Amino acid sequence: MPELPEVETVRRGLAPVLEGASFACVEQRRPNLRFPFPDQFTQRLTGHAVLKLERRAKYLLARLDNRQTLVMHLGMSGRFIIGSHADAAQGAKTMPGAFAYKAGESDKHDHVVFEMSNLAVIRYNDTRRFGYMTLIADEEFDAHPLFCKLGIEPLGGDLDPAFLARKGQGRKQPLKSFLLDQQIIAGLGNIYVCEALFRAGLRPDNAASVLATKNGAPSPAAKRLAPAIRAVLEDALAAGGSSLRDYRKADGSLGYFQHSFGVYGREGEPCRKPRCRGVIQRLVQNGRSTFYCSNCQR
Repeated sequence: MPELPEVETVRRGLAPVLEGASFACVEQRRPNLRFPFPDQFTQRLTGHAVLKLERRAKYLLARLDNRQTLVMHLGMSGRFIIGSHADAAQGAKTMPGAFAYKAGESDKHDHVVFEMSNLAVIRYNDTRRFGYMTLIADEEFDAHPLFCKLGIEPLGGDLDPAFLARKGQGRKQPLKSFLLDQQIIAGLGNIYVCEALFRAGLRPDNAASVLATKNGAPSPAAKRLAPAIRAVLEDALAAGGSSLRDYRKADGSLGYFQHSFGVYGREGEPCRKPRCRGVIQRLVQNGRSTFYCSNCQR
């Protein structure tokens, strides 16, 4: 599943063609994706402008001029493909300018088509249909079940050693499970948690209580982990995310951060930290593969 850097990369690619434009026509080609579309989905979008395209955790949020928010989740294989009517007439799937979007999948998996007032045509393609879209009234947004319990954003100013210590104090929950809890930190996923723990030199099966001292102050582990989380996400964003299986960047090309993985998917390979002679190990936590170096992660 695309994680925070991938979703943010898609947001940055879509923003130039969505923000400030109106939905001239919306084509909904099936009644549901992972979940049914909301009632009158196309009618509630048509004619309305996108004021801002934001991201919350792994969700894309198109803030509309009718005080509604179009919420979009990519699921496992969802992607947006941008073109124009001129491109379609020529059989092309690109748009002049910096954004050239390749489908990578058959057109039969184009489930939603947005025709925008700026002549851009944005198709949502999702082979597995694990993604979904919904509409939420602005006054109901904060209380909505999808968002009311989400934790802090890891790239915001709230994630610091003191926060980790406060949340981790006394917890027996493994560090990796703690970091994947979306009610604590929203948007972190399996890949980047493994990488952040590696950079911080912390074993994924340590108890989360390692983040706080006996009096509740941030421990050395918390002081290493907070900047490690931010750094690994920022590095992934700079590289355009990681292209694993279905994921592609918003411009149709591959992300390259996977070439910088320290541990993820590298079971049996030597550790990349200088002077470490460890070998990358894999263990399963809550049904997910965890990768770590047993030598330099303590």
